[in-house]
Amino acid sequence: MQYFFQDNDLIAFFSGWGCDQNQFTNLHDSKDVLIIYDYQNLTLDFDFSGYKNIYVIAYSAGVFVASILVDTLPNIRQKTAVCGNPYLFDDTLGMSKEKINVCQEITLDNYMEFRKKYMVFNDEELERYNNFESLRTIESCKKELTTLQKFYNAYKSRINPFFDRAVVAENDLIFDVQAQKDFYKDKLKVIKQARHHIFFHFNSFEEILKF
Repeated sequence: MQYFFQDNDLIAFFSGWGCDQNQFTNLHDSKDVLIIYDYQNLTLDFDFSGYKNIYVIAYSAGVFVASILVDTLPNIRQKTAVCGNPYLFDDTLGMSKEKINVCQEITLDNYMEFRKKYMVFNDEELERYNNFESLRTIESCKKELTTLQKFYNAYKSRINPFFDRAVVAENDLIFDVQAQKDFYKDKLKVIKQARHHIFFHFNSFEEILKF
């Protein structure tokens, strides 16, 4: 028998609702990065055993997904929540019914208004966001949102709410900022002049880990 152990570090990035890998191609890391997206099932069929250290970054809806899957991952060194809460559909800590309705009502006619209001801070960021936009269909995203709600109701009792660090956007309109400050307390760092998509404030996922 032959064995090879990849003595390396991995960033496991649980991305947000509606995301794909294209939205994060402006980030460049020396560590390996696994981007996880499209939560229409909760099967994480990836062999983590070759990695010495795993750093979890969970973004938006991915904070909930990570909170119920993270205990199955080995060798975790750090867990960082970004612009999200493990209690995803809680009226106070997570997305309110109003915000859920906003996401459900996105169409080809109004998605740009959604990006301007909720995702980016200014026109410069909007241009960059459009250059790195998700290539998924609106239908795929809406199906994912419905599935996430079902998973939340089914697995809420399995949530592990503990994160070592948390990052929030000062001007986030999807998750209530004060509620996140109350939840994460001294673990929380705030990014100034930012909305929900904070990734133009960083050059790499590693910078997020160090922020």
